[in-house]
Amino acid sequence: MAGVKIQLCGQLALVVNGRRVEDRLPGRQGRLLFAYLALNRLRSVSRDELLEALWPNGGDGGLAPLLSKIRRLVPVEGTQLVLPPGSRVDFEAAADAVHRAESAITQSAFRRAWAPSQVALFTAARPLLQNEEAAWLDEERRRLAELHLRALEAYAAATLGIGGTELSAALRTSRELTRLEPYRESGWRLLMQALAAEGNAAEALQTYERLRALLREELGVAPSAPTQELHRKLLG
Repeated sequence: MAGVKIQLCGQLALVVNGRRVEDRLPGRQGRLLFAYLALNRLRSVSRDELLEALWPNGGDGGLAPLLSKIRRLVPVEGTQLVLPPGSRVDFEAAADAVHRAESAITQSAFRRAWAPSQVALFTAARPLLQNEEAAWLDEERRRLAELHLRALEAYAAATLGIGGTELSAALRTSRELTRLEPYRESGWRLLMQALAAEGNAAEALQTYERLRALLREELGVAPSAPTQELHRKLLG
């Protein structure tokens, strides 16, 4: 079997040997079972765990027939999805791309970080199994939301590091970070740096004051040491 491509973020898609076959998954429960196996394919999953995921109120609802129908599409050994070499699961690819982007940024290799940060951002911005509801999906969606924030942060840092015409992307992305996660100070620091790089030092200082007021009024704390250090540099 050639590599399998699985898309869980956005519209569910399963591509086997170059053909989309997700419409052959056995109904809603079959789609949820397949998604659970794909998200947990790197570890052994017990039958009881699958039962709890699909039928939290008890019963097996026909787990064996569902597994049998999924096996006709992709390899499943026992209760573990075993994909052939060259396969791709979009959730995993996004996590790997974020890691590569962050590693490049720590080395100040901003141009090398640019592409993987965009790859991660494109995937993590889409909803995981939209229109589906299950208790275990809540935790997976929290993981995806954190990946999205990390991808935004990596993309903002990459475009800020590249500078020039990319500064507008750094500004836009860092503003989005502060909107989505107002207590994540790294987003505010990126915004301050992007504003300063564009020559708007006064607005960067005003941004610091907005953060300082937010933290004082909502949490009763001051900005962290790295944020205060950046503020001192901007003053200087």
